[in-house]
Amino acid sequence: MVELGYGTTGLTVGQRVFGLTDWARNGSLAEYTAVEARNLAPLAADIDHTVAATLPISGLTAWQGLFDHGRLTTGQTVLVHGATGGVGSIAVQLAREVGAHVIGTGRAGDRDLALALGAQTFVDLGADDLRDVGEVDVVFDVIGGDILERSTALVRPGGTLVTIATPPTVQPRDGRAVFFVVEPDRARLTDLAERVRSGRLKPVVGAERPLAEAPAAFARDRRTPDKTIIKVA
Repeated sequence: MVELGYGTTGLTVGQRVFGLTDWARNGSLAEYTAVEARNLAPLAADIDHTVAATLPISGLTAWQGLFDHGRLTTGQTVLVHGATGGVGSIAVQLAREVGAHVIGTGRAGDRDLALALGAQTFVDLGADDLRDVGEVDVVFDVIGGDILERSTALVRPGGTLVTIATPPTVQPRDGRAVFFVVEPDRARLTDLAERVRSGRLKPVVGAERPLAEAPAAFARDRRTPDKTIIKVA
């Protein structure tokens, strides 16, 4: 934090912070950027900036998808697509912590990590039949397309399909389908950071790239496992 706007309270110049920039504002991949103070949370000195960078989008998306929109509770079953990705890896850990039964999906090489993160069952989307999962209370989708459509039939009566990929064109027979875009939440960011400090949450960091390589890092033809972090300095 290098400067504060007039009348801003709750933060101080020189403070370590992290947060989610406004979706309507471009220019966040830069040495300096303007962010609304309400979208930022204090960052403890013992949390590395690289780890902190995984939390605003991935952490808030995982929380809001599971609990605000999916209404996941203890004892329910959740199917998390992309279980080792930036969002999915956090969703698996959060769901397991509240006592849900977690089924993770991904590619064959993702199995060991998904199970280590807390998934009790793993489904290889390239080899296994998704229908064998049976009925679940919540589907958390980050993939879209055919996977999203096939997952609709897995939602048990009263359950919810939550996706961040695209608005669903098919609804569960006796459940809900929700498409959402993550929203800033200072209090939840603070909570996620405390989970990291206590060891209850371990974000998965993928590639780390310098700012000059940002365009190449996010090229459409590039697939990087986990969360890509751009390091400004």
